[in-house]
Amino acid sequence: MIGLPQSTEYNKRIPKQKFYENLTVSASLKQAFVEQIKTIYWRNKIAPSTVNVAEGNDVEEIEVFEIKLNAESIDEGILKQMDKEIPYHILFLLEFDGKYQAWIGFKEKAQSGNSVYKVNNYYHTDWLEAENLPVKMEGLSIDVVYENFVRQIAGEFLSKEKGECLKDSIDRSEKIEKINKQIKNLQTRIRKEKQLNVQIRLRDQLRKLRKELNDIC
Repeated sequence: MIGLPQSTEYNKRIPKQKFYENLTVSASLKQAFVEQIKTIYWRNKIAPSTVNVAEGNDVEEIEVFEIKLNAESIDEGILKQMDKEIPYHILFLLEFDGKYQAWIGFKEKAQSGNSVYKVNNYYHTDWLEAENLPVKMEGLSIDVVYENFVRQIAGEFLSKEKGECLKDSIDRSEKIEKINKQIKNLQTRIRKEKQLNVQIRLRDQLRKLRKELNDIC
């Protein structure tokens, strides 16, 4: 589908109830699995054992899951639950009405244990024809393959500074997003504020935020 080597093909159908039969899953999330998902296929297993890439320090395997949907949207909690249940990194390919979206989360080991992972951010493409998805397996190690998947899917939302690792890029992207929200809120407050002295104080805060944003970018 995305030009992965034949040696990585797995093509196993996974019952969707596998991911919500756990008693800790909320009723609303179970309902989302039932209503939103038609089928789940484990399409590929990308690892040093299946393709010519070196072992990584942070990534052991990358699983490729194709999820066929009943509508053109998905509850992000579904992907988080699947990431929680599977202790490997996952590339999701969502399909609806012949079009595809690629989704991936920045998945890292939690400090609580080596086998526990957390996902803070998900990135995804627009709905596209399968052959137009901007996802290619590139890199000499499994770590680099994963980083390139994340950057390809995130696109302009995850720009890279010289010598910057993936986590640093994501941390910087989050800071940029946070500052942009603060700037937007301040601009709204300034437009509504009637008192000149308060406007001056808010404009000073706005100036400092814009400088901070410029320094980060």
